[in-house]
This record gives sequence, C-alpha cells and structure tokens, in this order.
Amino acid sequence: MSRRKLALWAALFAAAAFPLRASTYLFYVELQGIAGYASSARKIVFSSISDEEAMQKPSLGFDFVKRFSGQTRDIAVLAIQARLAANPGGEKKIEPQVYNAYLRFKSRSADFWIGHNRPKFGLASYLDSHALLLQPLAMSGFGFDRDWGVGLEHDSAKGNIGLTLTTGTGMPLQFKGNYFLAGRVARGILEQDNATAGISAGYGKLSDTMGTRVLSDMLTEFAMAAVDVTWLRNNWENRVELAGGKRGDFGAFALMWRTGLGLLDENRLKLEAQPVLVVERAATTARFSVGATYAPHPDWTFRTMVAYDSTTKDARVIVQIYYYKGLRF
Repeated sequence: MSRRKLALWAALFAAAAFPLRASTYLFYVELQGIAGYASSARKIVFSSISDEEAMQKPSLGFDFVKRFSGQTRDIAVLAIQARLAANPGGEKKIEPQVYNAYLRFKSRSADFWIGHNRPKFGLASYLDSHALLLQPLAMSGFGFDRDWGVGLEHDSAKGNIGLTLTTGTGMPLQFKGNYFLAGRVARGILEQDNATAGISAGYGKLSDTMGTRVLSDMLTEFAMAAVDVTWLRNNWENRVELAGGKRGDFGAFALMWRTGLGLLDENRLKLEAQPVLVVERAATTARFSVGATYAPHPDWTFRTMVAYDSTTKDARVIVQIYYYKGLRF
C-alpha cells in the first residue's frame, strides 16, 4: 500500500482517539442475495448489472456510523460501510467493496469531509443507491456513486451548496494525475419540502476503472453539466436527471426518469419504472427497467427488476433479498 493511501486511512480512523466529551455509534449488518437470468449470456447470473461492475452482487457487509459530540452539538462523524461480495463470473471470486469511508467535520457554517464519499455531481450526490437495483446516471459513466477525496458542504434553510475534489477513480484508489472537481447548487430541502432541484458541473481527468478494478493508466477528460430534480407527492415519487458535455474526445448526453408508486401501509410496496437514454459517439442506447420493492419487515426487503438494453439486446430479470439490521454491543 502506498504512503498516500496509508495517510488517507490514518486520517479516517484517527477520530477514534479524539478526546471529545461524548460519542455514540450505530452499527448495522448487511446481507444480500442476488440471482437472475440474462438473455444475452443465456445463463443464470449473480449480478444486477454485470460481473465487472460493483452493484449488486451476493454479499455480506456492515455499516458503521460514529458521532463525536461536544456539550451542545455534533463535532464530527465517522462513517464506514463495506462489503465482501461474491463474484462467480469475474476474475476475483471474492471482492471487497468500500462505499462509505469518510470523516466529516461539522461546524456552524459548513461541513468538511475527507475519505470515500459522494462527489457533488448529479442525483448520486444525495440519493443513496448502494442497495438498489435501479441506478442513477452515475452507473452509466456520468459521475460517481462514491469517490476518494475531500469535500466542503453548506446547508441552509433554502437548499444546499457543495464542492468536492476527488480522485476520479470510484472504488479503487490511484494517484497518477487523475482528479475530479465537482460542484452542485440545490434549491429545496427534500425532507421538509418534498422537492429539491440541483445544478451540477464537473471537470477532471478520470482513471480507467470499472467496479473495483483499475484497468489501465489511461486518463479520460470529463467535462459535464447536470440537472437533477426530485419530487415527492403523497405516495408518488419522481426523479429526473439530465447530464451532457464531453467525455474523452466525444460529446455525451444522458437522460433518466424514475417514477414510483408506493402502496400498502407506510409504502411497504413500491412499483417503479425507469427509462434511460444515452447518446455518445453518434450511437444511442435506450435502457428500460421496471422494478418492485416489498418490505414485509423493517429488517428485510425483497426487490425484483426486469431490465432491457437496446445496444446489447440483453433482457435481464433479477431478484434480490436484502437484510439490514442494527446491532448494539
């Protein structure tokens, strides 16, 4: 492991030694089973997207959040979320996956974080999709779900503004001239307004990575702008994301719309549909997914998805069993 990687991990875990007045923690165990059928391969598969991508695969993991507090407020938050995923069709049969691994310092004016967290670009900057079958545009190469770096963020009564500087690698970590600078300005607080809209911009030299692997030392220029809107009303949920700009030597454009209907008590059953359109290198790809989510118990969730890709001609049927339970020690 390089000195830079060691220094980053040391910064994350040093918080455990801080002489703060009080600390509380949350610890969850996570277990998921994934299986389905892919028409292009004509076989049973154990991944929601592909063997090369990180999401979703049979896995066992944990989610740990520790808060450090003073007399009147939180001072810092340490978050670590990781999995060991089975990948029968890949080069590595067992692959470690790191989602959250950051230390966030909180002040009255702004929050600062260092580690593996969400870049401020697009819908993925605030939508937690680590357990979902339907994914935003970040999984189509328009941004990152998580990335290594630093970020600065400010919340107000009317919205949010944030800026991040990350490595542009996603899950793996590499320092070879790669970087990703992104910023987002948003209006509306989803938890209180049931709606939020944001404008993002991102520029960088991104590493050639896929899932948990660095494929080569090649860097790709990325210059994009994005607009995202989330609107909740009664038992309806709508999310729209639009991104466009330059990736490498070519222009790229993508549009996603996800609509969902919640049913039963506390919306324990959700039905969703998601069309995605990607235009790049004079080629157009249309993807359409429908899914259902059923939560019979707070610890258990069952999901299913049927997806079709017009370029690969792949129709995929996926079933997921997801277990997420808090523990105390």
